[in-house]
Amino acid sequence: MSVLRRAKTWEISESEDSDTDSKKGLNCDESRHTAAVSSKEDIKEDIKEDIKENIKEDIKEDIKEDIKEEKTSDHKCLKSCKSARTSLSPPRRDAREGTPSPARKRRSKEEIEADRERTRERKEERERQRTARAREKEGRRQEQQRRREAAENLKSLRPENCLKCLTVCIDPALLQQDGTDILLDTLVSLDWWFSVESQQQLPHSITWTRDLPQVVDGKNTVEEEQMLDSGEEDTVTGSVLSPVLECLNRDAKKVVTLLVMDSQTHYRAGSHFLSKTLHSQLGMESMDMEEVLVYLQLCKNISVVFLGDWQEVTSHVCAVTKALSKRPFKLLTEQAELPFCVDGSWASGARVERDGSGLMQVWSKQIQQLNRVSPAVASAVTAAYPSPQLLLQVYQSLSTEEERKGLLAGLLVKSGGKERRVGPDISARVYRCFTAQNPQLVLD
Repeated sequence: MSVLRRAKTWEISESEDSDTDSKKGLNCDESRHTAAVSSKEDIKEDIKEDIKENIKEDIKEDIKEDIKEEKTSDHKCLKSCKSARTSLSPPRRDAREGTPSPARKRRSKEEIEADRERTRERKEERERQRTARAREKEGRRQEQQRRREAAENLKSLRPENCLKCLTVCIDPALLQQDGTDILLDTLVSLDWWFSVESQQQLPHSITWTRDLPQVVDGKNTVEEEQMLDSGEEDTVTGSVLSPVLECLNRDAKKVVTLLVMDSQTHYRAGSHFLSKTLHSQLGMESMDMEEVLVYLQLCKNISVVFLGDWQEVTSHVCAVTKALSKRPFKLLTEQAELPFCVDGSWASGARVERDGSGLMQVWSKQIQQLNRVSPAVASAVTAAYPSPQLLLQVYQSLSTEEERKGLLAGLLVKSGGKERRVGPDISARVYRCFTAQNPQLVLD
């Protein structure tokens, strides 16, 4: 751009004017020579063309000269800058002068082997860490799966969900009796599952089956232990007890409830029949009805219930069904640790050594067995009376019953930075616990 700009603003110097004048003189001589041959207009046109050509040639030459001068000046400026930078910078040392760089030391075979061993150890450590992380992750996943399954299992064992898995199985022979429609209508209204099918183990009976969440031993249902057997007037005087006893002999885990209809009529007949049956089959002497019922329940796992009509039978069936729905969750809660058991490796809560150490802890635990007796209260009692024998001796030394009951009421109890008294209620219960002669006495 600078070259073109200089070309646009070019001005002719005096030397160029002189050259132009000389050229013009020559052109004039030539034009005089030509004028004789051509006309004046041709001469003028030739002069103009020659002047233009000369001017263009001169401009080109001057531009080239200026470009050379600029390059020369730039080159000189660059040299001067280099010389100034060279003068300011410290002198460069010759590569051949000074201490030569040390040659690379070759490693020995032992060093190479040691490096390989360290690399291998680092790799094995990373692999062990990776394996440990994977194992920990898998453990967390299994723990989450186990907790999820336990939560689902616990949810399925709740009575409201377990009730949906129960099915009431009714022998069709029972439906031939009057009033059995009350039982069916009640089961339908409660939206409970029931089925009418022949009972092979015990005719005229009602049983229950439960659907299992998973298949166990190729079965997805299990039969409950409870069985109800209904007896009428003709069956009471007949052989009702014999098939029940046979069923229990085949499966001792079964729990049979014998339902005797119309209790006002059949109580005496049933008593006479059961007494006669036991006497003839078991060789037992005649006994009253209460003794017969206790014997059947304790020894034969048979309960006898006297009911008036099928409305009472229906209520009894519903009560048994609800009880069966609550049993799985109840069994699960009973498997947990008892809340009053003391934590520790010793089952009794406090170990007693041969030298007698630990007896004070046993004495304190014995007092804490009473309801609403805290460890602080037990500590106050054991501090005042270090052994049960000392407490009994003090009780015997007192003359009145009121003094004995209120012996421990004034003891000071310190708990949580506060002080209070044992009180007459706990004092009286401790007294009754250690002096009562009645084993059936309720302490609280």
